[in-house]
Amino acid sequence: MDVKKAGSSLDSLISSFNTRIAELQELVIARNMYPASSIADLSAVDAAVKAMELQVHAIKDRLREEIQAIPKAKKLIDASLQQQRILQNMSAHVSSHVPQRMPMMNFNTSCFLPEASKQEPDCRSLKLEEPAALPKEKKGRSPPPLRFITSDELDSLSSYMKGRLTLEKVNAAISDMASYAETNAQLISAPKKKLAENVWEKALELRDIATTEAVKGKHFFLEMDIKGPSLKLDNTGKAILTVLRHLGRISETRIGPHRVIILLKPQ
Repeated sequence: MDVKKAGSSLDSLISSFNTRIAELQELVIARNMYPASSIADLSAVDAAVKAMELQVHAIKDRLREEIQAIPKAKKLIDASLQQQRILQNMSAHVSSHVPQRMPMMNFNTSCFLPEASKQEPDCRSLKLEEPAALPKEKKGRSPPPLRFITSDELDSLSSYMKGRLTLEKVNAAISDMASYAETNAQLISAPKKKLAENVWEKALELRDIATTEAVKGKHFFLEMDIKGPSLKLDNTGKAILTVLRHLGRISETRIGPHRVIILLKPQ
């Protein structure tokens, strides 16, 4: 009986040893399959995942800020659109007698062109040499009529005459014409000492035109003066001149070789 028990205990011990050996073999195989170098790779993956998480959080914060700013942007857009409508309405109904400063023509002289000479004594000496009546004539000269058209006047035109003209284009051309006329008026009234030689010849020609019966006492410009920026001698410019003749803003006459456009005052 004791011999049987001893043999059974030995078998159990051998079986236990075999099981332990099998487990050790599995552990050795597992260690060979996943070497220690894989730990560094796992650390790099973990760091990359954490960086991506930070980027996702930053994106979420940015989106939250953008969402909060949307109502303010909508209010700003609405206010801008309302202001645009107000300005368009004002432009469409601007009064025909709105005062506007006319650009001074560059005569290339010390008094009319401060950039050429900024010595004030020279300008004062020129003024002293001029007759006293000249400043009074300039002071009494009225500015060119600046009679903008209204949207009702433009709508009253036939579709054939109106074409693709807009209120903005026509009124911009009226501003250009007033500038041409103001420049010519300055040339006519300026003394010879204040004009360059090439400009003096044109001034004499304009003075001859201004003394004719059809033009005397009126603001005018020549067809050759039309050089933009809004009014040009193209199809659109010719259509604008036709519309303004029809609406009583200008009249035309021919004096010598020149086509003269006269700015008409309201009757």
